[in-house]
Amino acid sequence: MYRQNLFDEATYVAILERLNKLTPSSRPGWGKMAVGQMLAHCAEVQDVYNGKPLRAPVWMKLFRPMLRPMLLADKDFSRNAPTLDQFRMEDPEDFAAQRERLVNSLRTMHALGRRPMNHPMLGMLTSDDVGWIAWKHLDHHLRQFGV
Repeated sequence: MYRQNLFDEATYVAILERLNKLTPSSRPGWGKMAVGQMLAHCAEVQDVYNGKPLRAPVWMKLFRPMLRPMLLADKDFSRNAPTLDQFRMEDPEDFAAQRERLVNSLRTMHALGRRPMNHPMLGMLTSDDVGWIAWKHLDHHLRQFGV
């Protein structure tokens, strides 16, 4: 798998184009989230890359040596993987509002530019790691909805 990076202009534009292909009637190929919930979930995750605090459970920090290589690996995330409570969206979400929220969060990340991050769950990430894992997460969910 080629390591895409959301800080690269072409990759950033391609993600925005894929987001624009989603519709309120888009259905997942796997998982339980509706499209609005998925957009809200992705926006919440994306906000962490922009500085929003992450409430990582203590046990996750203990498992960092196993989680970090798995999440940063050059392979797709597994389908139906568990998610942290902070990122679990239980309520129906408004499609248009959540897509706009996600696009705005992506614009913020792109405008802030390449920078390392001390991720609460994964530890220090280089700017390439941040751009890669942010793209990898979005790609996972966009593929989930067929775009």
